[in-house]
Amino acid sequence: MSELKNKNNVCPVMKTSIGGQAVIEGVMMKGPYKTALAVRNEQTKEITVETVSETKKKSKIAKIPFVRGSFIFISSMITGTKTIMRSAELCGIEEENEEPSKFEKWFSKKTGISVLDVALTISLILGLLLSVFLFIFAPTYIAAGINWLAGGILNKSIISVIEGLLKITILITYMLLVSQTKSIKRVFEYHGAEHKTIFCYEAGLPLTVENVKAQKRAHPRCGTSFLIIVMLISMAIFMLPIFPVGNVFLRFLCKLAFLPIVSGISYELIKLAGKYDNLFTRIISAPGKALQRITTREPDESQIEVAIRSMEAVIPENQEDAKW
Repeated sequence: MSELKNKNNVCPVMKTSIGGQAVIEGVMMKGPYKTALAVRNEQTKEITVETVSETKKKSKIAKIPFVRGSFIFISSMITGTKTIMRSAELCGIEEENEEPSKFEKWFSKKTGISVLDVALTISLILGLLLSVFLFIFAPTYIAAGINWLAGGILNKSIISVIEGLLKITILITYMLLVSQTKSIKRVFEYHGAEHKTIFCYEAGLPLTVENVKAQKRAHPRCGTSFLIIVMLISMAIFMLPIFPVGNVFLRFLCKLAFLPIVSGISYELIKLAGKYDNLFTRIISAPGKALQRITTREPDESQIEVAIRSMEAVIPENQEDAKW
């Protein structure tokens, strides 16, 4: 990485495609060619860096604008869950070399599938079902109840706004509650370290603890921002007159059917926000950055060191390959 060149100690900004995720006592970074996980062991205090996976060549469908968002979201959920489970092993929460039980051996022999893979699949399905209930079904049902109490006089725009506000309220409440636990606070600190490290790289600065520490925590290309944009886009789309209001179940099904479209539009907006810095992108980034005040915390130097190690593992030899 080049040294600082101008009198303001700032190099030209380079928007990068490298992104990351905070995990248990560590950071996962995804570069153009590979994904790396860096975790600090709680007992030894040493940092372990692993290549989680080589970045596969994207399918043609995953390259289509407004379609790729859903594919990338699902892929990120699967990779993220696997990475969190692996980070738990590396940091010392779980014994990596623990002998499989007799049932695990029998199950793997009979099915060819490990118990861990089954548990991972079940956790993903349960997580998706809970998300659908909290952020689609519950707001739709509650908004319908409010409309019923109002005598059915609310129009579609008002109902859609109520649904959107309920989703955002549920999300913020959930984030505030989980942020009170010690383990999640640590994850949010690593989340801050991840963002600061990416900002440092984009600024063209050497990846040192001092340089990373000076960066901002809120990044426009963050999963938190994506969630908020999904909710706002959903609110706007379901104001259209083509969607039912009276039939709660039918409205719920319509929301499920249009979820790929909503996520597709949201992903394209996130890409714009990550690539450009203008009035429009600052406006669409503002809600997500505000929520990141909860989902990111100021990291300490040891956490920044972990994020730097993860970033260094995915930076390609040719810097042009990492540009957005």
